[in-house]
Amino acid sequence: MDNEAQTVFVIDDDPAICKALSRLLTAAGYRVRAFESEGFLAERNSEAPGCLLLDVCLPGLGGMELQRSLLGSPCPHPIVFLTGQGDIQTSVNAMKGGAVDFLTKPIEGGRLIAAIDKALRFDAERRLEYAIRNVIQRRFDKLTPREKQVMDWMIRGRLNKATAAELGIGEKTVKVHRARLLQKMGVRSVAELVPLGARIGVAIQPDLRIGLAASTSQQARNVIPNTASIPKAGRRWELTWA
Repeated sequence: MDNEAQTVFVIDDDPAICKALSRLLTAAGYRVRAFESEGFLAERNSEAPGCLLLDVCLPGLGGMELQRSLLGSPCPHPIVFLTGQGDIQTSVNAMKGGAVDFLTKPIEGGRLIAAIDKALRFDAERRLEYAIRNVIQRRFDKLTPREKQVMDWMIRGRLNKATAAELGIGEKTVKVHRARLLQKMGVRSVAELVPLGARIGVAIQPDLRIGLAASTSQQARNVIPNTASIPKAGRRWELTWA
């Protein structure tokens, strides 16, 4: 398996364990970097794809505290906990905090690799979603204030005449704004516009959600321009749009 685009960040206070884990994961084909907790935070790059293999009991900033400190990041690294002093409550808290898995030492190699692969897949999927939302948001930000108002009424299912009455403008003007905003958003219809709006938090009336939720992901990916490379465990995802 080729994992060159992703890194497993091993964070443990025991140098011997760090070394053993690094050897195991490197032999399995992963790029590995080992840290103490403070060292990881000092060098951390949230844009670097990968996951954390994190001990719970660390000197200074503990594993649980480190997990909480990362929650505010736009795209935090997924965490696999590996500890020799875990308990049920700590495990529950870690999983509630978004951990991918909670493992105890000693750990069988196959189970560890499975957990790492799961975390890397999750990281790749989340970064892909984050990249899609960023592209949609940049498009939305290019809309004029009036176009955003028209878009709001469009995704609420209002016709041109009703929108014109609500905004105090002519129906022909509404049609012009509709055409321009659809072009800027890179879609051809309201059916394609609605899931893009939902992706960046634009409110959608309940009746418009029916029948659209299942197609949200594919529609959004079909209407994003340019090219971006998003890593996924074992592969590079090449996204190309017209």
